[in-house]
Amino acid sequence: MKLHNTATNVKEDFSPINSNEVLVYTCGPTVYDSLHIGNWSAYIYWDILIRTLEKNGYKVKRVLNITDVGHLVSDNDTGEDKLQKSAEQQGKTAWDIASHYTEEFLNDMRLLGLKDPSLIAKATDYIEDQIQLVRILKEKGFTYQIEDGIYFDTSKFADYSKFARLHLESQLSGTRIQENTSKKNPSDFALWKFSPENEKRDMQWDTPMDLLETEQPKKGFPGWHLECSAIILKTLGETIDIHTGGIDHIPVHHSNEIAQSQSATGKPLSRYWLHNNHLKIDGTKISKSLGNGIT
Repeated sequence: MKLHNTATNVKEDFSPINSNEVLVYTCGPTVYDSLHIGNWSAYIYWDILIRTLEKNGYKVKRVLNITDVGHLVSDNDTGEDKLQKSAEQQGKTAWDIASHYTEEFLNDMRLLGLKDPSLIAKATDYIEDQIQLVRILKEKGFTYQIEDGIYFDTSKFADYSKFARLHLESQLSGTRIQENTSKKNPSDFALWKFSPENEKRDMQWDTPMDLLETEQPKKGFPGWHLECSAIILKTLGETIDIHTGGIDHIPVHHSNEIAQSQSATGKPLSRYWLHNNHLKIDGTKISKSLGNGIT
């Protein structure tokens, strides 16, 4: 079988690392609202992928994550936490929101007849693993601290722009990422965010003192990108066969995953990258933020 590999932009013959088992990771939902049919089309595509692999005689180990913490409204690692925002709107806690929409997602998977992944991994169940990944990156010199968190220095990862074919000099205010003048580079991203001192978050953890550059204790929470790398490393290993997700993940989320994972391990994160396009209504992508979604 052939797969279109985003990393090379060509169709390639599929050849797994281990002939007996294919390792697959799927970026799952951020559980702050009901999924729309644009979201679900992606999970149908990846279900067909898994069934096709199995029809070709492969045993598949597939992990799907649940983003139940750390996904902020801006790619710039700023703004409200999507779960916290939903919780405030509904008069609940972020934990309540995560539980409700996770259960709804799993029920709807079954209604659609989708195959259960080998493992469904909630980000909040892997906090220690995420902290350890930050620790490894700090020890290797890839991190720095500013007032709102611990960041990955993309200038120290030479191939950062390669995957998404980015022009880093164009990543200025008003383009792909809004400018945060405290960062060393516009493309740098948060590994671990600090909780605002005047705000009590439902989801926050003690930041280990060895990660801090100051002696002042801080509460914090993981960055959105960190969770996927940590979960993959914990459940599937340093290099997997196939990583799937939406095309909107290419320039930010997946580029950041690659940077932090490969900086930590020195090995490729995934051999094949598969991405689905957007489902559209009247020429515009279906999006929760645009309010044009159909459940």
